[in-house]
Amino acid sequence: MKSKRLAVLGLGIVAIIAVYLLYPRQQTNGNLDAFAQCLAEKNITVYGAEWCPHCQNEKKAFGDSFRFVPYVECPDNPQKCLAAGINGYPTWIFPGGKKLESEQGLEKLSRESGCALPLNQK
Repeated sequence: MKSKRLAVLGLGIVAIIAVYLLYPRQQTNGNLDAFAQCLAEKNITVYGAEWCPHCQNEKKAFGDSFRFVPYVECPDNPQKCLAAGINGYPTWIFPGGKKLESEQGLEKLSRESGCALPLNQK
């Protein structure tokens, strides 16, 4: 019985370490400020919901810099989201109406927007 507990405990510790090493780390020091500001300058807006896990992942990828990204919380602004034709979260809308639906990641947003990522983010 004691060996089973130790085995379960060991597997739990290995799982926690694996998640820590494999999960993308949040950028919290604002090193994506210029990238986020570029998205804002280009009038690229993301529509989402606080409870949406894909929205949370996008926000975490930006870390503190997300404060510069134009963001609409759809449950708080349903008319705005309906008018924009939002069908799912997150949805990135570019000037001219181009939409990227679902989680995109920083590299794809950089390619699609023309906004440069810092070299250490590529």
